[in-house]
Amino acid sequence: MGIDQDAVTRLLERAHREVDSGLLPSAQVAIAHRGELVAFETFGDATNDTRYVVYSATKAFVAGAIWALIGDGLIDVSKHVVEYIPEFGTNGKDVITLEQVMLHTSGFPMAPLSVLDGDRSETRVAAFEKWRLNWEPGSTFEYHPSAAHWVLAEIIDRVTGQDFRDVIEERVTTPAGLERVLGNVAHRAAELIVVGEPATPDELEAALGIRELALGEVTTAALMGFNDPDVQRVGMPGGGGVMRAADLALYYQAVLHNPGDMWNPSVLDDVKGHVRNRLPDRLTGLPANRTLGLVQAGADGKTSLRGMGHTVSPLTVGHNGAKGQIAWGDPVSGLSFGYCTNGLDENFLREARRTTSIASHAGSCGTPD
Repeated sequence: MGIDQDAVTRLLERAHREVDSGLLPSAQVAIAHRGELVAFETFGDATNDTRYVVYSATKAFVAGAIWALIGDGLIDVSKHVVEYIPEFGTNGKDVITLEQVMLHTSGFPMAPLSVLDGDRSETRVAAFEKWRLNWEPGSTFEYHPSAAHWVLAEIIDRVTGQDFRDVIEERVTTPAGLERVLGNVAHRAAELIVVGEPATPDELEAALGIRELALGEVTTAALMGFNDPDVQRVGMPGGGGVMRAADLALYYQAVLHNPGDMWNPSVLDDVKGHVRNRLPDRLTGLPANRTLGLVQAGADGKTSLRGMGHTVSPLTVGHNGAKGQIAWGDPVSGLSFGYCTNGLDENFLREARRTTSIASHAGSCGTPD
């Protein structure tokens, strides 16, 4: 595949429109191919040097460290978490495997731990000991916005003897040619700004058949908390990454091409191709389509509901973030894509339509050589 420059122009125009019309304060778009950026543009009150909080798109970088440690023989996802963190086994949690944690089937989706308490191992573990199960591990899928990745962070610390944030830099971002993106980063993120008004119950019912959204812990107030410099300093593993759209696009080029054998090839092949969790989401009914740390687009016609638009191949893998952050790589076209904004749009329906449209434009940028 090559690049359709006219399609790239249409993608940039579509992304610019959201800012130009006043819907978002700024947005950043990057598309990459064959290991290089094809386009990288920033619109609004920002520049190409601006970093953004990418929320759950961070999870793929934490997963990248886990993949590297699997390849080293330091981690086996079939093992129980208590084999790495004995203190975790309270309240029936001794049956949970590391694979279940990575697949969001571990049963503690809303377990509480503040970002600042997550900064140190002893306060993380003190929280783990109090956590209780919402349901039997492995029986169902419910997205764990933050809790699961605090567990992954502690496991990384224990098997390496290093801080998880340093391991991610050493084993993931530096080999991918990127700067540090989690914890003590060199750049503050663009200020997060709330925009728009929530969709009305009638609008939600007309579009989704429900009159109220179940937000869980992913509330606007919680997301705005990432403006706090101390929160950015900590680097919450489930959602505190600070980076550019270009970093997202180039990371997924690394996932597609494994430069310098960053990962054991068999581990990476598994990550890209082996869907381990097809359970329906407890809240939405959407099949999870999760590999070991990523979401696969799938061939069931629901790629847009997974945040990847309508035009990527079924084998595309990625992990988006709250409020419209987009990140994926398509092994068929060779394209990878990153989109960031600091506008926290209160209108869920508009945000979802924006994500679908922009991701679909990005997926159309390939053309036969």
